[in-house]
Amino acid sequence: MKKLMLAGAIVALPFLSHAELNVIADLGGKSAAPFYEGINAEPQPQQQSIQPDYSEGSVLPVATPELTPGIIEPRVLKLPGIGALFLVGDDAQSQEWLSRNAELLSRLGAVGMVVNVSSSASLQQLRQIAPALQLAPVSGSDLARRLKLEHYPVLITEHSLSQQVSVQ
Repeated sequence: MKKLMLAGAIVALPFLSHAELNVIADLGGKSAAPFYEGINAEPQPQQQSIQPDYSEGSVLPVATPELTPGIIEPRVLKLPGIGALFLVGDDAQSQEWLSRNAELLSRLGAVGMVVNVSSSASLQQLRQIAPALQLAPVSGSDLARRLKLEHYPVLITEHSLSQQVSVQ
């Protein structure tokens, strides 16, 4: 009987000695930084922030190794919402294509990606050929992979990919 009472006491001991926790402070996730401001308060030197160069010249030259000047076969696409987009480079073929199609590209509201350009002077030369068009130096690697493109100049619309420009 003594053994049974001893075993019962041992089993009941954890339940009888259990105490509730007392919450001293609940600051609701507020930062403790104000409490430490006075400790080792050393003045922090003002650092001048360096502004990155976001000028167009900072991205030049642009090279897209997947794309070269050449002839492409026109094909049908389904790209709703893409609008009109054309790819050119600073090569002679692109300059001639841009000169020949500048007015139609402007009527389409097409935006140009210059996927291979070596310098600001080359980019300016393209802009002088087609001053009414927006031309941006941008890598075309992702677009080339997605559309399985190898050559430019090319006009990409919602419905087709072609070197022939026509207003529909």
